[in-house]
Amino acid sequence: MERQDAAVPELLLHGLESPEARDLPARDLYAKLRHTIPAFEWPVYAQEIDAIMTLKERRNAVVLAHNYQTPDIYHCVSDLVGDSLALAREAMNVEADVIVLAGVHFMAETAKLLNPEKTVLIPDLGAGCSLAESITPEDVRALRRRYPGVPIVTYVNTSAAVKAESDICCTSGNAKAVVESLGVPRVIMIPDEYLAQNIAAETGVEIITWKGHCEVHERFEPEDIRQLREDYPGVTVLAHPECPPEVVKEADFSGSTAMMSAYVAREKPQRVVLLTECSMSDNVAVHHPDLEFIRPCNLCPHMKKITLGNIRHALETMTHEVTIDPEVAGRARLAVERMLAVK
Repeated sequence: MERQDAAVPELLLHGLESPEARDLPARDLYAKLRHTIPAFEWPVYAQEIDAIMTLKERRNAVVLAHNYQTPDIYHCVSDLVGDSLALAREAMNVEADVIVLAGVHFMAETAKLLNPEKTVLIPDLGAGCSLAESITPEDVRALRRRYPGVPIVTYVNTSAAVKAESDICCTSGNAKAVVESLGVPRVIMIPDEYLAQNIAAETGVEIITWKGHCEVHERFEPEDIRQLREDYPGVTVLAHPECPPEVVKEADFSGSTAMMSAYVAREKPQRVVLLTECSMSDNVAVHHPDLEFIRPCNLCPHMKKITLGNIRHALETMTHEVTIDPEVAGRARLAVERMLAVK
């Protein structure tokens, strides 16, 4: 049953009772999110949003948010949104003094690599990544010794120290193009084993893999898709390439979060499921209220560590600032810039 949010008085939706409330940023945002956030909860969100907007202006700050952030962050306080590739590219064009990364730690490091003169904040130091934690710089050096002369392609879901040991980085959105740009028959691709296997199938390039997995995507199974097709006839299934190859094979389309969003906008499947992190469906659905989104998704515990509350706290206290050893940063930046040069 649809919520009766539209009937809630305007000042209740905003959450402030003074006349000044009418001029604050959160006042007009609820209509967009009324299918996602219950009206009785909105006052708390609204006060945090208005505080963040004021702090951003005071600090000359912007918020960069990944597609897996919750709708209140993604649609209300973010200045730039997207997948890892989009955020990496947009970070280079930011003119603010302060960047708040609403995502996980490796994304904040990437923003700092591309904006060394700016202050980059991560609202929660515990916002990590199972992929980034699956490999160390020592592991990469061991791979070089074992496979001399084979180029190392490193997924952006890694620490700056691991990127520094690499030849070039990639994201799920440009991994195929990056591998093909090298023009070699064999590469090492780390750390996501499933992404590497899926790219090998697309390119025909021999790819040496590492046994790192995304704790969100590795849980999807082919049986999930078959059950979805049985329960929801005509459903279109989109899978992230971090899913196991047998899952990708069962899906109708596989691509990065940006590619999934573009597919929905282009094809407008009347019934669709996105096999990726939960908030992705919520964020895309805001733009397509006429489509039915089935949501058998998995939560990323790391992404969900970022909240309106700790974004506000980050801007109030200027914490937690991301720093990278200059020697490591120089080498890691080169790997990221090589990636960004691939068209």
